[in-house]
Amino acid sequence: MRQVEPTAATLSYVVMPDHLHWLMCLREGSTLSGAVQKLKSLTTRELHRRCEWQGAIWQAGFYDRAIRREDDLPAIARYIVANPLRAGLVRSIRDYPLWDAAWL
Repeated sequence: MRQVEPTAATLSYVVMPDHLHWLMCLREGSTLSGAVQKLKSLTTRELHRRCEWQGAIWQAGFYDRAIRREDDLPAIARYIVANPLRAGLVRSIRDYPLWDAAWL
């Protein structure tokens, strides 16, 4: 896969069966729309290449929330990675492979 200059630093994420939660810090000069577009473009291209998948992967658009206080970031990261637990997908987050967080 080719290297691409990152538009955001990932602080936390979890990939759910039908959506993604992504906590990020945008790099200077980057936009949220640009970061999401880059993520969608690169992952779609890679899935098409690796899995011979055809067609759309992502829905149009996205939902966002701005975080105003840096002190809230660790708690928000914990909330994000706990999504598989709340959804009943696993009993322990250790059993779910598709997540990471800078603080955990």
